Amino acid sequence: MNRDLANASDVTLAMAISRWDQEALAEVYRRNAGPVFGLARRVLGDAAVAEEVVQEVFLRLWHEPGRYDPERGSLRTFLLSQVHSRSVDMLRSDTARRQREVRDARSTASGQYDVEHEFLDIAVAEGVRDAMGVLQPGERSAIELAYFGGHTYREVASILGEPEGTIKSRIRSGMRRMQSSLAAKGLAVGKMQPAEENP
Repeated sequence: MNRDLANASDVTLAMAISRWDQEALAEVYRRNAGPVFGLARRVLGDAAVAEEVVQEVFLRLWHEPGRYDPERGSLRTFLLSQVHSRSVDMLRSDTARRQREVRDARSTASGQYDVEHEFLDIAVAEGVRDAMGVLQPGERSAIELAYFGGHTYREVASILGEPEGTIKSRIRSGMRRMQSSLAAKGLAVGKMQPAEENP
């Protein structure tokens, strides 16, 4: 490894990558692959899928190094943000696919399935999606990890690098916003809590 690159700053490495310097990308990978993979695996719960996400994030850096803005934080923070966003997108996509499969199975398995219940399922799913849209970004990230990712408060705090008390507060305030939004649509959901912990 080139000693200059081994000691290079994030900005220097990003500039070198923009000139198609493969050694610069290798150095960024050497420095950050461990934490980036760890986050992807915690969010997704699947090592193979996490590896795909990590590869995608580093490939995106190779093709679009200009997306990294050093004024907004370190290159590691940028990569962690990218992998978290992509992992949550994959969870949402997987959840939506499974919901479609369940709906399809219900409608084809029995001709006597109550159509009213199916419409209610769809209405609740759409209501939750709309309710997520009224959340602040910090609330949305915490709730996605806690409820869609199945993480505890402590795990969410660790993933997002925030104090546990802050995470609890964001989840509570976000859930209040969501419940108000759902109630306004005439929908109600039971009280949910992150895995293995009480609020």
